[in-house]
Amino acid sequence: MSQIPAISRLLKPRSVAVIGASADPTKTAGRPIAYLQKHGYTGSIYPVNPKADEIAGLKAYPDIASLPETPDVGLVLVGVERAHLAVRDLAARGCAAAIVLAGGYGEAGEAGQARDKELREAAGAMRILGPNTIGMVNVTDGIPLSPTGALAMSNFTVGGISLVAQSGGIMGSLLSHAAARCIGVSKLISTGNEMDLDLSDLIDWMADDPDTTVIALYVEAIRNAAKFRAAALKAARAGKPIVAFKVGRSEAGSRAVVSHTGALAGADRSYDALFAQSGVIRAPSFSSLLDIPLGLASGRRLAGDRIAILTSTGGVAALVSDSLGVGRFSMPAPDADTAAKLRALQTSDSAVLDRNPIDVTLAGLEPKLLTGAINAILESPSFDAVVVIIGSSSLAKPDLMANTIKSCLPGSNKPVFAYVSPFAPEITAKLGASGVPAFTTPENIAVVLAGMLKAATWREPSAPGPAAKAHIPSFGPGVLDERQSKELFAAFGVSVVPEIVVINGSQAEQAARDLGGKVALKVLSEKIPHKSEAGGVAVNLTEDDIAARLVRMTQEVAERTSVTPERFLVQQMVGGGQEMILGLKRDPLGVVILLGAGGVSAELMGDTSVRMLVDGSGLGREEALAMIRELKSWPLLDGYRKRPKADVAALADAIVAFSTMSAQLGGRIAEAEINPLFVLEVGHGVVAADGLVMLR
Repeated sequence: MSQIPAISRLLKPRSVAVIGASADPTKTAGRPIAYLQKHGYTGSIYPVNPKADEIAGLKAYPDIASLPETPDVGLVLVGVERAHLAVRDLAARGCAAAIVLAGGYGEAGEAGQARDKELREAAGAMRILGPNTIGMVNVTDGIPLSPTGALAMSNFTVGGISLVAQSGGIMGSLLSHAAARCIGVSKLISTGNEMDLDLSDLIDWMADDPDTTVIALYVEAIRNAAKFRAAALKAARAGKPIVAFKVGRSEAGSRAVVSHTGALAGADRSYDALFAQSGVIRAPSFSSLLDIPLGLASGRRLAGDRIAILTSTGGVAALVSDSLGVGRFSMPAPDADTAAKLRALQTSDSAVLDRNPIDVTLAGLEPKLLTGAINAILESPSFDAVVVIIGSSSLAKPDLMANTIKSCLPGSNKPVFAYVSPFAPEITAKLGASGVPAFTTPENIAVVLAGMLKAATWREPSAPGPAAKAHIPSFGPGVLDERQSKELFAAFGVSVVPEIVVINGSQAEQAARDLGGKVALKVLSEKIPHKSEAGGVAVNLTEDDIAARLVRMTQEVAERTSVTPERFLVQQMVGGGQEMILGLKRDPLGVVILLGAGGVSAELMGDTSVRMLVDGSGLGREEALAMIRELKSWPLLDGYRKRPKADVAALADAIVAFSTMSAQLGGRIAEAEINPLFVLEVGHGVVAADGLVMLR
């Protein structure tokens, strides 16, 4: 038995058995052997087909038992009715892995789930890629194990970008796009149904692969968030950035259960949190799934946000400038020394070389001027990257542009991009082959630079310290009322507003006297989680008017909800402070902690930051502070326009305590929310004025 790990034998097999191989290279079952031969695979190929003696000049075998040796990989091309038999026979021979193309398994209802179980049992300890996969392509070593039509192309550029896609069609699409643009790729893998091998397994392997420098992911769903995060962090520590495009970003399928948090922290926000905490750069569009890795694979580091634009066409330069500006990049004018160097290159009065964009007009077609301008920009302390615009006047001399820009690369580690306009695939490919990342949309240039800046500045979150165990009040499953919810929050150290439970008007009057000053009256019922919408909240009351207000509230709530309230809270009014919402929800990825602008308009404002709780632990203080500073409303907490600064330290403590509560309760807690959480002036802490918890 080979000591090489199974995934390595799958991706770099020394021998391949093709089960169900066809002698017709135009058929799906005939393509894999034709592609292996076309792309120069040097290992052994064993066609398995009981009806053929020879396929593509190779001896064919009637069954797996007849093979002269145990293959590293079995490529299973037979249909769903017989795939499990082939997998069973491959496992019996000690094969490392099988690639199962057939569909009709877990995705196909009860019958498919039964086939899924049958296939798992047949595989035993053998690794499975798929089923319902299009296979994989190892471009580095010339090993295509797939029938994808993209392999009909002859030349692929070998490079450091590896792709894992949960869709076979996407793998073929990206392979063909990369080939057309001369973008260097290494491994492309379709995981299909992920019965066994999944995204995380392959990320983990690629973190150790010397031929992979950047990992791209096409994600439909992540089944194990903790496993994914561990693999992604391994890649990040190895210096291999990950770029992911997550399909299904719509919140149409997201439904709140009882809290505002359920609406604010939809499933897609959970992926935002998981990716951000794992060092994964999220691609905002499908096209950028290839473009961002292209920028990262250049090996150049973006140290800041100052971009120089070198152009011979003003209109296109304005387009690129606008996209960069929207992306929050700056385009400063050259410093005095750089401007002097640029002016010294000037060969005509029409060139404008001392502002940004730096316009060389038609003189930019002169290699000496173009080289001098690029080098001056790269040497300048005023710029962190340069974008060279290849306009229509440059298209007649594609080699000149590609070679000139390429000649400037060795002198600097700053990113150098080309924007090609109008559409000119030939020059885009020439630039790509020269090692110059070339783009055809101005928006993606900003997206790529943003991704590179994120990769350069990302730091792994520090692990939270050990948290003291809190004494948890005894509550059964279901929605807790406001008083019970705040009792739970207080057990973990979150301050709550002073309040008294009452059942009638006279008790409410006494409670108002005891609390003093203005008070709030709230209905108290686990059946009415959204009290404001039900008419169950009244504020700024006194002992003189609270009894009458309680009677009216009872009537109004009963009319709106068909629930007659029997208990009420009289609550001390909180003066001043910034209203926040602090919540958590459980979804298929795990537990999400959310912080945002609070109050009754929380969903309308939608100003939130999110984090994923992983490994059964809460958040650390550093991460809590980062959540606060991510908010658009952060300036309101930090003394905006001479407002009193808020007690941010106390807010961070509350976030940590809230996440600790979730960690300690574990699977018992489904949702929880403090809304509003008042953040008072520095030194005065925070106070929870309302809240709810749903226990499982």
